[in-house]
Amino acid sequence: MPRMLDVSEDVRAEIGDAEADRLLVGDNAPGSYDCTSCRTPGDSEQERTSTVLFVGDETAVLAFAHATCIPSQVVQVAEEQLQGAVRSITGNNGSGDAAQPQGLTTEQAVLGITSGLVLIDNELHPALVVEPTGAIARPGTDGSRGDEFLQLLLEQGFHPVHRMDQVPAMLHGWSILLAVGQLHAVLQPGIGGGAPVAWWQAHAPLQVTEGWRTAANKSRTVLVFAAPAGAIGQQPREDLLRDALDRAAAGGLLVAAAMPLAGT
Repeated sequence: MPRMLDVSEDVRAEIGDAEADRLLVGDNAPGSYDCTSCRTPGDSEQERTSTVLFVGDETAVLAFAHATCIPSQVVQVAEEQLQGAVRSITGNNGSGDAAQPQGLTTEQAVLGITSGLVLIDNELHPALVVEPTGAIARPGTDGSRGDEFLQLLLEQGFHPVHRMDQVPAMLHGWSILLAVGQLHAVLQPGIGGGAPVAWWQAHAPLQVTEGWRTAANKSRTVLVFAAPAGAIGQQPREDLLRDALDRAAAGGLLVAAAMPLAGT
């Protein structure tokens, strides 16, 4: 049965016309799926569905999303991120073919990001606070070693924060992508010195306050704080967010880095 699939020209160019046509007529396409953007169920027989191709250095993974969440597109990601999401890849017939892994959308926790202004040494700094919705396992492992989110970030160059009294060091190669006052992505260096790839990408561009944008454009730097799931929580006000950051820092549950701002 034909699926209500959207296959963009970029995706078609990557997977080839034959594979794209098979998807559109219902072959190699799911009926039900978990949206790779919002992580809720979808049905390609009942609603418009986007094909999203995640491309690493050696691996390509075809996933599906509600068309109302994100359009069909090609997303460049780090190879290790793909490998961590894929238990087994089958049906890979060559560099132009995409294989659909089992459980792509259920093995990775979602990274939540909150923006706010943080006062350090009597100066307001634009900040992003990253907290996943669940434990993060090291790519390629089964998660039996527990939540390794902070350790993974330390290995990437983040630094522990024990007190919120100093601006964290700059993390070179990473950046914050802002366009027309909206937050689009946190970028990390590409493998082997290649083009930057998205470490976190907004499902839809996120609005930031005028004060946050003004401070970011002035300093051209954004402070990024990260804590494991449950350490910060959803805080409705910046003063409550600061209190949560202070508690996480005191408990040894906070890492941070400064990143240059890309865009305006």
